[in-house]
Amino acid sequence: MAITLVNPGGLPEIDVYRQVSIATGSKMIFIAGQVSWNTDGVTVGEGDLATQVEQSYLNIGTALAEVGASFDDVAKLTVYAVDWTPDKMPLLLEGISRAAAKLGVTPLAPATLIGVAALDIPDHLVEIEATAIID
Repeated sequence: MAITLVNPGGLPEIDVYRQVSIATGSKMIFIAGQVSWNTDGVTVGEGDLATQVEQSYLNIGTALAEVGASFDDVAKLTVYAVDWTPDKMPLLLEGISRAAAKLGVTPLAPATLIGVAALDIPDHLVEIEATAIID
């Protein structure tokens, strides 16, 4: 495994991710922002943030598997959420938990959450991109 996740002393421990990712592999994988499309390009979970987060994570899992990687290889995630407010955090975490259960993983890579006004398609509530490292 090319990624080691760390919570350094002096920084708060966050339940859903680690503060630092140490990458030692030789290949970088950049996964374009994934939205809640199914394989036919149809939006899954219209109006449902948790379902859209879940599908976005599942799509990242599919992209990782295609190139011989997994969530264990993810060095960084960036989450873009439409009209973000802190009261939406339980829905975000629910979607992550459901995807993690389906994938059999615990996605703990460092993550950045950015609130945005809109995404490419009005029905999309979240878009998630990933950077992974493999040997």
